[in-house]
Amino acid sequence: MKGAAVRLISRRAGLVRAAAAVAVVGLVATGCGESSTGSKTGDKESGTYSGKGIGLAYDIGGKGDQSFNDAAYAGFRKADEEFGIGGRDVEPQDGESDADKVQRLTQLAQSGYDPVIGVGYIYAPAVKEVAAKFPDTTFGIIDDETVTAKNVADLVFHEEQASYLAGVAAAKASKKGHIGFIGGVDIPLIHKFEAGYVQGAKSVDPAIKIESQYLTETPQEGGFSSPDKGKAGASGQIEAGADVIYHAAGLSGQGVISEAAAKKVWAIGVDSDQYSQSSLAAYKDYILGSALKNVGGAVYDLAKSVHEGKPLSGVVRGSLSNDGVGFADTNPKYQAMKDVVDAVDKAKQDIVDGKVTVDTK
Repeated sequence: MKGAAVRLISRRAGLVRAAAAVAVVGLVATGCGESSTGSKTGDKESGTYSGKGIGLAYDIGGKGDQSFNDAAYAGFRKADEEFGIGGRDVEPQDGESDADKVQRLTQLAQSGYDPVIGVGYIYAPAVKEVAAKFPDTTFGIIDDETVTAKNVADLVFHEEQASYLAGVAAAKASKKGHIGFIGGVDIPLIHKFEAGYVQGAKSVDPAIKIESQYLTETPQEGGFSSPDKGKAGASGQIEAGADVIYHAAGLSGQGVISEAAAKKVWAIGVDSDQYSQSSLAAYKDYILGSALKNVGGAVYDLAKSVHEGKPLSGVVRGSLSNDGVGFADTNPKYQAMKDVVDAVDKAKQDIVDGKVTVDTK
């Protein structure tokens, strides 16, 4: 593993609080803009910040997805509030090309933003190209570790570990021994979510029935950005008999959650603590928990490292052992299910202790 490793948050409670912060800071309507006009001057080599602020480029679905992108925005806001460095967050466009992403990152770097962060693996080609042109700017990419450069931090996670906990919770909470998984797009990254979920569920009940569906083959077809697709997928799985559904579908997951609530079955959220999202408040009684990925912590840590003149680079991976991933337990109804809570806690400890290795395929 190249570069520095970093603890994203010290304890599970800290991770849950960071994820829940999205509910407070992630409710701004989509659009591009600056979180602050503040900036600092100085010199990286002497350990003082010299950038204009954080440049954050969102993934498909944009800000307001109550999940992946909003988690990144929470880290953006936290860094701004603590360090007063300002920054700009920029939305994607429908049907855009890699060239559009290159142009977006180039404009952020040329404008003096540092670090410049691409939210999502789709930015990998653009980060590789633009980082080479701006060697004095630190770049970050979330969910990709293929870009190797001195000025690039690959911010990745053991999603399968958090998903294993979601599988344990689903199997323990199901009254029918029948659960579901909905992935946004049929790609290796989302396969990790499914693999962990299935393994976790079968650790509780080897005979459990699991529905599985991917909404689209490619991101361009809207698998991460179409609540109507998520709703339709959930409806089909509920009709088939599933009474707990876990989604890894970005903005499309809002449709999964709303349909689960309408049919009075459990939904499990992803990336952020979706129980705590104000825009999902109408459905929260049916959100059992969420598989957390501390994207906000990764954004914050990279910004902090640049601000302090010691930029992270190489692979920085969040796991259960460093609380970069986890399972949100903020729903009182979940907390009241002592057998479910105990099973999830034990599963987490077994993974941290190395007694369980979670599948990624």
